[in-house]
Amino acid sequence: MTRSEARENAFILVFENLFNPDYSLSDMKEFTAESELFEIDAFTESLVGAVIEHAAELDETVTPYLKNWKLSRLPKTVLSILRLSLAQIEGYCGEIPASVVVNEAVELGKKYATEKDASFINGLLGALIRDREAK
Repeated sequence: MTRSEARENAFILVFENLFNPDYSLSDMKEFTAESELFEIDAFTESLVGAVIEHAAELDETVTPYLKNWKLSRLPKTVLSILRLSLAQIEGYCGEIPASVVVNEAVELGKKYATEKDASFINGLLGALIRDREAK
């Protein structure tokens, strides 16, 4: 499984978790264990675990960048992609270059959301990364 495929699987599980917050990572693993179409590898597991464990912190991090938006009004796909991306940027899943994270987030946005959402994700993550580099 490639890292891109693992991120996509993690996105799906993070998205699912928004609708079923009591659905733990072990529940997810059990549910997908018999599927030949879906795999949870170690990287997928670390991404999903980081998002579930640090969701409140990730939301606090992204909120100042939501110009004219509220977190509760974001499309669930966008929120899932942002949380997944921020977990990687924060280093909860090891050292991953920010450019890779942003590129993968934009690709997920194009596939699962709209072109506008992908641009929004790109702009928000870019602003966050520029602010961090400036500090």
